[in-house]
Amino acid sequence: MATTIGDSISRLRNLIKAVKEDAFITDRFLYSLIIKHAKYLVKRQDNENKLMRLDSLFEVLPCLELVEVDKIEACCTGIKSNCTIRRTKDKLPEILEGVYGPLFRSVTSIDRSIGVYKTYPSTYANMTNTTTFKYNKNKYYWYIDGHLYFPDIEWDGVLIEGMWLDDVAYLKCDEPVCRLRQTNKFAIPEYLFAEIEQMAMKDLGLFVQMPPEGQDDKQSQLRS
Repeated sequence: MATTIGDSISRLRNLIKAVKEDAFITDRFLYSLIIKHAKYLVKRQDNENKLMRLDSLFEVLPCLELVEVDKIEACCTGIKSNCTIRRTKDKLPEILEGVYGPLFRSVTSIDRSIGVYKTYPSTYANMTNTTTFKYNKNKYYWYIDGHLYFPDIEWDGVLIEGMWLDDVAYLKCDEPVCRLRQTNKFAIPEYLFAEIEQMAMKDLGLFVQMPPEGQDDKQSQLRS
């Protein structure tokens, strides 16, 4: 079963209680500490190529609607041809960042038959101005301010698989739209939790001896 936001908060709260019985800290504050360190560690893991193979961290948004926009909004005025640009109609949910930007594992056509490759507006503009670009059959996207932009794509929607921080149930047909945030999936590798907790405890001025990596949580008195 996937770890939830509530689970991660409870783990840290139990650890604090094991060191300081009279500690009173809000769930919101504890979660802010967890997220701060999780973002740092996730970026480190991405740099070591350890994330993309972990299926449980990624969720699929099966059909995000696209709308047509102009080149100025897409930050791609360097394209000289009559290029049609579409973007995701609504802003994407908050997503964790890797070394090279948002952690999208795949962006494809809705039926997954055509993959779309990450690029940047200036890079794409330069590609279109080469003599060999007419032979390039690849599809591309770039990310700006919460939206994905797609040049020369006539699709009505796309499928996106990402490592989301926000709840994405409202964008999926098979899940409830309204639920407590604490029950949302927490898309952080389980093996990072001990390190996240140790860093959060240091922020709080509390120091404990963390169990060695890989040790069963049930063997630690701090997990009781």
